[in-house]
Amino acid sequence: MSTETEARPQDAAPDRPGAIEAVPVRHPGRWVAIAMIAVLAAMLLHLLVTNSAFDWKFVFQAMNQQPVINGFLKGTLLVTALSMVVGVGGGVLLAVMRLSDNPILAGVSWVFTWFFRSIPRYILLFTMGTLGILFPQGISVGFPFDWKLIGWFGLSGDWRFLNLDANQVFTGLIAGVIGLGLSEAAYMAEIARAGIMSVDPGQAEAAQALGMSSGKVMRRVVLPQAMRVIVPPTGNETIAMLKDTSLLVAVPVIGELFYQLQSIGSNFYKTFPIAVAATLYYLAATSVLMVGQYFLERHFGRGFGTTKTPRAARPAGAGGA
Repeated sequence: MSTETEARPQDAAPDRPGAIEAVPVRHPGRWVAIAMIAVLAAMLLHLLVTNSAFDWKFVFQAMNQQPVINGFLKGTLLVTALSMVVGVGGGVLLAVMRLSDNPILAGVSWVFTWFFRSIPRYILLFTMGTLGILFPQGISVGFPFDWKLIGWFGLSGDWRFLNLDANQVFTGLIAGVIGLGLSEAAYMAEIARAGIMSVDPGQAEAAQALGMSSGKVMRRVVLPQAMRVIVPPTGNETIAMLKDTSLLVAVPVIGELFYQLQSIGSNFYKTFPIAVAATLYYLAATSVLMVGQYFLERHFGRGFGTTKTPRAARPAGAGGA
């Protein structure tokens, strides 16, 4: 047996197939699609450059007017930020109420969400601008039903420490922020609820077993993990909110971007260039928001999903093609 082993050639290698000359699959349909897209892009560029209806000089002049810039900063960006603060804060609160074991809190949250999700935002803003008729004496802040109690007990005076003019509260930017914020809270409630429910219940149970209160568990354990699910749709809602500020004309709000551009267009009988100017403003703003959304998603998505790993190096001395 040993002689047979010695007689076998030491450098003999097992038979291996030759190198496979693989031919990549050709995709002629892709090249046709690329050619069509290139032609359409060239046609669009030619239209933008040569068509006099765009009137680019007037477009940029209108965009650089101070009332338009103020409308963009206050009526668009500021209202978007404040409305999202109201919407996100109210949405998280409503989501916690909806997931509560208390049927009253859960019911109130459901009714709020149902009501404000059912009303178009334009109609909601229009209604918000007319609510002053409900409070001709103003909005008073104080002890509830104080006038009844004062009458029953024969007292005098009132138990109110603040009185607001309803016609000032439900007009202008304040009415716009309230209307858009309440509407957004209804949508954010469902987004936040989905994010909270995506966290394993064992996380909260383990934190409570360590002695953490329910509120602390929500702030320190549940919400940080739920942000991975909450951030992407919240970014989309922020972009949608930025565009919905053009609906503030229903309140009405005159210090808003599109309203100011329309005023300029009406004065000079330039309708289409004004639409182009508004489009450029919204494209710039939404592009910045999309970049911010990308980095937020990457931050809160750390440790989740698959990551690319480098291929393992081929062992030295490995033959074959």
